[in-house]
Amino acid sequence: MTSRLILASASEIRATLLRNAGLDVETRPARIDEEAIRAALEAEGASPRDLADALAEMKARKIAEKHPGVLVLGCDQVLDFGGRVFSKPETPDDAKAQLRELSGKTHRLLSAAVVFRDGAPLWRHVGTARLTMHDLSETYIEDYVSRNWDSIRHSVGCYKLEEEGVRLFARIEGDHFTILGLPLMEFLGWLAMRGEIAR
Repeated sequence: MTSRLILASASEIRATLLRNAGLDVETRPARIDEEAIRAALEAEGASPRDLADALAEMKARKIAEKHPGVLVLGCDQVLDFGGRVFSKPETPDDAKAQLRELSGKTHRLLSAAVVFRDGAPLWRHVGTARLTMHDLSETYIEDYVSRNWDSIRHSVGCYKLEEEGVRLFARIEGDHFTILGLPLMEFLGWLAMRGEIAR
């Protein structure tokens, strides 16, 4: 890696994915009021895809302003359920309500990534995956949330595929890394094209 890379996120899984791919990455979470920005964009009629892209850009831009000359990667993931955007659950009851809605149905995960250097965006991509849940019993939803709350409270959709959440699904279509919150293959392809990493 010839250039410094900063991940504008506190996401451990994104940092781990980048490091496992052989990248030397620093993490510097971008402090933005995601809920207020999301509400404003939704009020303007922004699509779930545009929402994910805009939030990723704002995070990258904020950190890039403080680190001149450095590549900064901002990311955001949105759950799109028929045009409605789901947020991370605030309580176990919120998680149960989300899972009841998603049970037996298909939703999309949109994982946006934007790279900034100085004041300019250099690259952006929004990966999409489609996930279909089994019909979940009320008993299973209750038990699942009580067992996994500490982990799923940080996840849109109330699941992590690398954990018990994989049992919720009947079918998954899309890139595994996109589901984890980072369109990694596309990002690595862009870095290689720029000569930032060897291939």
